[in-house]
Amino acid sequence: MTNNDQNDIHLVIGGTGKTGRHVTETLTARGHAVRAVSRRSDTPFDWHAPDTWTPALRGVRTAYLTYAPDLADPAAAPAIRAFTETAVRAGVQRLVLLSGRGEPECHPSEDAVKESGAQWTIVRCAWFMQNFDEDFLLEPVLSGELVLPAADVPEPFLDTRDIADVVVAALTEDGHSGTTYELSGPRLLTFGDAAAEIGKATGRDVRYVPVTPEQFRKSAAGHLPADVVEIFAELFTRILDGRNAHLTDGVRKALGRAPRDFTDFVREAAGRGAWNV
Repeated sequence: MTNNDQNDIHLVIGGTGKTGRHVTETLTARGHAVRAVSRRSDTPFDWHAPDTWTPALRGVRTAYLTYAPDLADPAAAPAIRAFTETAVRAGVQRLVLLSGRGEPECHPSEDAVKESGAQWTIVRCAWFMQNFDEDFLLEPVLSGELVLPAADVPEPFLDTRDIADVVVAALTEDGHSGTTYELSGPRLLTFGDAAAEIGKATGRDVRYVPVTPEQFRKSAAGHLPADVVEIFAELFTRILDGRNAHLTDGVRKALGRAPRDFTDFVREAAGRGAWNV
């Protein structure tokens, strides 16, 4: 973090995560004071330990909220509401929440932010492109086989750098408060399409194998913790039913430009060796 004593700090919760990392990097590159927090940061932050909240909020003007393990968790909304009340009392003026597209289970947490008394922006996101090279799909891609309970439902995969750009705009610029942005990539692809593009870029055979949720649980148990397996099995069942199989213009509304395309993401990831065996 920089400029620890200023009363103009941007708090990034989950500062080492897929979106938080990019938010932190972008804010820092633009000269803003940033406090990126997690359970292991110099200033620790834990959603389940309220005594960590006040130190993290010292001198903070705006905050980016990401909740782990998932905003649809029933424990999320009470924690978000309690934190936002603490944040507003501490002088935080603007809150930006990362939410899920097509997930009504996230709405209570969204409502907590909206009712906090601070300026607010909600950022609802489609499936992250970076799940394929940074997260739970990396190992399956390296093995050449994506075994997922996603059928042939298309998804408008979204680059986390686009999310970060929207978040930074909402934190630092006027004109975004009171807005819910629904973000998607520029086109729909099935997981089979995604596997084929990755295979083409890497020169390897990468294929998609559709399975039932129970088959996914068994196949993923070898490389993921049990609680994570259950979260993703439930997520695939709940979200990948076609409800998000359409494009939105949230990135263009927020930034005045088109979102990044999956082909560009794959080319860049392959070029830096993300899928080298």
